[in-house]
Amino acid sequence: MGILSLLNIGRSGLLASQYSIETTGNNIANANNPDYHRQEVRLEDAIGIDYAPGQLGTGVNATEVIQHFDLFIEKQYNSMSSAREMWKEVNTYLKGVEGLFENGEDGFSEVMSKFWQAWQELSMRPEDTSVRTALLGDAKNLTGLFNLIDGEMQSEQDKMDKLIETDVSRVNEILTEIADINREINIHEEKGKNNANELRDKRTALVRELAEKMDINYIDNGGGNVTITTTAGHTLVDGVKHFEIKFEGPKALSALTPGSSFTDSIYFEGSSDYELTVEVVTGGAADGTAQFKVSLDGGETWLTDDDGNVQLFAANNYDNRIRIPGTDVAVWFGAVNDSQTAASSNLSAGDSFTIVPKKGLYWYRNSSTAMNITPQFYTNGQANERRLTGGSITGFFNFRDNYGGKYREKFDALAKSLIWEVNRIHSEGAGLSKLTSVTGTYEVDKTNTALGDFATGLEFGDKLEAGNFNIYVYDNNGELITSGPVDFDNTSTGIQNFDPDSHSLEDVRDAINNTFGPYLTASIVNNKLVIQKKDDYQFAFGQDSSGLLAGLGINTFLDGTDAEDIQLNSFVSNNLDYINAGHVNGDGEINSGDNQIATAIADLQYQDVTIETHFEGATTQSIQEYYNSLASKIGSDTAMSNFNYEYTNSLADDLDERQQEVSGVNMDEEMSNLIKFQHAYEAAAKLITAANNMFQTLLSMKN
Repeated sequence: MGILSLLNIGRSGLLASQYSIETTGNNIANANNPDYHRQEVRLEDAIGIDYAPGQLGTGVNATEVIQHFDLFIEKQYNSMSSAREMWKEVNTYLKGVEGLFENGEDGFSEVMSKFWQAWQELSMRPEDTSVRTALLGDAKNLTGLFNLIDGEMQSEQDKMDKLIETDVSRVNEILTEIADINREINIHEEKGKNNANELRDKRTALVRELAEKMDINYIDNGGGNVTITTTAGHTLVDGVKHFEIKFEGPKALSALTPGSSFTDSIYFEGSSDYELTVEVVTGGAADGTAQFKVSLDGGETWLTDDDGNVQLFAANNYDNRIRIPGTDVAVWFGAVNDSQTAASSNLSAGDSFTIVPKKGLYWYRNSSTAMNITPQFYTNGQANERRLTGGSITGFFNFRDNYGGKYREKFDALAKSLIWEVNRIHSEGAGLSKLTSVTGTYEVDKTNTALGDFATGLEFGDKLEAGNFNIYVYDNNGELITSGPVDFDNTSTGIQNFDPDSHSLEDVRDAINNTFGPYLTASIVNNKLVIQKKDDYQFAFGQDSSGLLAGLGINTFLDGTDAEDIQLNSFVSNNLDYINAGHVNGDGEINSGDNQIATAIADLQYQDVTIETHFEGATTQSIQEYYNSLASKIGSDTAMSNFNYEYTNSLADDLDERQQEVSGVNMDEEMSNLIKFQHAYEAAAKLITAANNMFQTLLSMKN
């Protein structure tokens, strides 16, 4: 120890103060940089030397530049920001949907009320042409508004696909950038000596951005050895490696039971907002032998029949494909490379298939291994935790499938109920003129399959019941020639009724021809029923206990199956006389002043009907009340999403503030530190000066 030691101590003090000043200056320069975290030079004693009268210090070492950052708070913030962004996007687009259903002067509820009032007016003046014209106008306004609102909701759902695609593209860029930064950190960083703080800041900012787009789990193993997964466990980044997610079109995935011999494929056509889980219950050949059940919520619940039992469907080939209730999706099994060639291998009980009849999100372990991570929501509103559950991507999916999809399903159910209930009554009535021909508006996929069978593809096939309908035949003078129900088996004694479980469209055609052959001709054109008069005869329809007339679109007022395509029956729209206000009485007469049918349709405004959706089940209320409940539901969901957004946003802001308290730059503190380090620098310089003077004194003594 000696004067030289004093010089070294002074030198170490100068360097430590210089580094501290430079770091403080860097803090000040980045005070307004939101991605910057405050840095500080960590100082520690230099090695001590044993000496008399005791151990003496040798100065100070600037060992590393540390970053003030609370990883625990950051993880909490990222989790909360994922929830915030999810609710933010849901709330933003729910507000738009809420506007579509607002009940103003020209709102949907008012337009529907005018529709019912128009029927009430017709019941009071059934022969008045102006009243009939007004009814058509009000009906067109209602069906047009159905189409408009559904189109707007569809447009909003389509917009989600574009937003998801943009976010997914950005996520893949972020994952690549994080992996590259991890690689750079491993190159530049040496633990305890060289912290790559600028690279860490960039990585933290990217992780924050990633968390805003999807829910993640962040595991810091030190340096560039960072692992990022989804909260469900799908690895996104593993050190210098990264994985890819893709937003891809409809596809079917299989999960066969161990030992299953099925080597063919499941196929589907059509679209749905629901994801279908198909599980084989009874094994066997896919020729109608094997049976499967279907879930629309990932296997939480299964479709049931009218008795509440799990509904089983026959696994079959393309020609006998099954349309799944509650969806527009038909399912069948076929050869691996040819969907229309029958499957040659057997299905095993427990074989499971996932059908995603829409664009979904998939995680790729490699270029050929995809795992479905599309956000999914159960009927109780809970998210499937094995998929994405947070971030803007989940918000877009949540709105598209869970909210928008369910609203459209309810709106479609409303339209379908209106079509069915109005047509059911209208098809039993008569207008101001008798019929000479009529063409059904609903077609079947198979003309020789029972109309109540799902394979028939008849939209209202599930509404048909065992029963019959009446036909009345008149001569050219309007005199009744014959009347009565249709006989579905003329080889048996008495009139045999229609049975939806056994009679096909061909059977209906043949029954009409066998019963009224001398006067009418029934045929099938483009898989629709057509009934035409012979010679100068005319005809009308009467009471229908089977629902066949409405189910086939015969003598109906409305056409279509849902909110997208509901419209006026073109035959009625172009012929005012065929708006059925009255009915055929017991004597076979059609009185021009009869208002029975018009009154019955007007009464639908207050009459309870059964309306069913998958996620809500069956509800019994009037059509008008059902719409009002839908509008109220949208309003409450919007308010709920707004509350959740504000709540999560508040918590995220609080966590961000807590992080800023740790890592943010405080200008007052930095200026104070700058003065402190400046004085330390000056003191170290004076120490060197003092040591130098002592050294000069020694030299002068020698001389």
